[in-house]
Amino acid sequence: MNYIKTIEELHEMLKNKEVTSDELVKDSLKKAHFIQDKCNAFVTILDDATGKEVNDDLLSGIPYGIKDNYSTKGILSTGSSNTLKDYVPFFTATAVKNLERHNLVPIGKTALDEFGMGGSGTTAHTGNILNPWDLKRMAGGSSSGSAASVAAGVYPFALGSDTGDSIRKPAAFCGIVGYKPTYGMISRYGLFPFASSLDHCGCLTRSVKDAALVVDAMKGQDENDLTSWDSQNIHLFASLDGKVKGKKLFYIKEIVNLENYPDASNELKEHLDNFYKTLDLLKEEGVTIKEESIDRTLVNAIFSVYQCLSCAEATSNMSNLTGIIFGPRGEGKNIYEMIKDHRTKGFSSLIKRRFVIGSYALQKENQEKYFVNAQRVRRLIVDKMNELFQKYDGLIMPVSTGPAPYIDGHKEEITNDNTTNLEEHLQIGNFGGFPSITIPNGFINNLPVGINITGKCFDDANILNIAYALESKMPYKNQVAPIIKEGPYE
Repeated sequence: MNYIKTIEELHEMLKNKEVTSDELVKDSLKKAHFIQDKCNAFVTILDDATGKEVNDDLLSGIPYGIKDNYSTKGILSTGSSNTLKDYVPFFTATAVKNLERHNLVPIGKTALDEFGMGGSGTTAHTGNILNPWDLKRMAGGSSSGSAASVAAGVYPFALGSDTGDSIRKPAAFCGIVGYKPTYGMISRYGLFPFASSLDHCGCLTRSVKDAALVVDAMKGQDENDLTSWDSQNIHLFASLDGKVKGKKLFYIKEIVNLENYPDASNELKEHLDNFYKTLDLLKEEGVTIKEESIDRTLVNAIFSVYQCLSCAEATSNMSNLTGIIFGPRGEGKNIYEMIKDHRTKGFSSLIKRRFVIGSYALQKENQEKYFVNAQRVRRLIVDKMNELFQKYDGLIMPVSTGPAPYIDGHKEEITNDNTTNLEEHLQIGNFGGFPSITIPNGFINNLPVGINITGKCFDDANILNIAYALESKMPYKNQVAPIIKEGPYE
């Protein structure tokens, strides 16, 4: 029987006793092992998982995945790093505890770029995470395992985290939906911190409705996270009606116009052409879409500001990873040698490079020039976006320069070439804590690409409804990778 369905469809099957929660879980576990062999999407698969009681709650009895940087009591939680390869927490992240109240069934902990630092899925301590649409390509990062497993139909959703684009870009590369809500809507307590002022919890699904359902269940104010806020009057799922006539969106000329890319590849040309065609679908629904210009100096600064601030916050947040309090002990004659050995051997080269950048930016003699100036530019970017959000309901942009790149030959650190702005603009959503959602937007060379909508803080329901209306105009809802024609899917 086909269990690759939306949450509502699965709930209907459960209520009508066409399937039991136990059967769904067993099917999900079987697929998880198959995908693990193909894509390396998991750190841990919970083979002892069993079904739960099904009630009127749409989420009850449904299997799902948890990114391995969410703390889960009694379950290995590594952050895909050798520094925590044996770490089993004594508490569960608030977002996961909130989901537990809905009788959901976790199937596994999904692999990620180490501690969420990376956009490729190639820095996990368990090896490269592969894209189920093409095993020679990356799944994107850092929520790579979550994206790959959802795209492969293992379950209807998985948890992700997003510090720069770590939910939304892998969603695009894997042909699914990726949603990070307004900063603080979901508590970050129990999420391994990367860059605290940029980190967001969220989810990856195969439909906008499922994303709304899941975040409705994850969100809520939490005394353990003072950046969380009361969202009890926001009902994302109930707000979806697809009525968008009169809404106004904009895109950024300096990032989207093809004239900015004189050496554009055929993929990039097709991707941007596809983007403009999709805008026409929204215009048919009565949405006004206009081009806006932003100072190119600000646009060009996005990636540098992100690198400076995220690396600085990361080196501070991860100073507790010494191998003394937890994690495998390093070797040495004294505590300093032990810590040095632990951090030298435990972190990947990418993480160590980012720590060096962050430490340099935070040095007393450098702080004003780098860290403080980066904060100032971040504020200028956010102020400009808020100014535009006074006129518009949201920003609509293509995701990346095209489909997922090949893993071979990929360099994790992106250099500032003329396509960097198109690759990195999603970081704007993290600078301002803005709600942001990526949905599928067709194919290039038989590989999925995505489109993103970002809006003003606390306006999540509006942003999701625009995405829902657009999704309804396209045939990509609940799509899955062709890998489902193999193994346990047949």
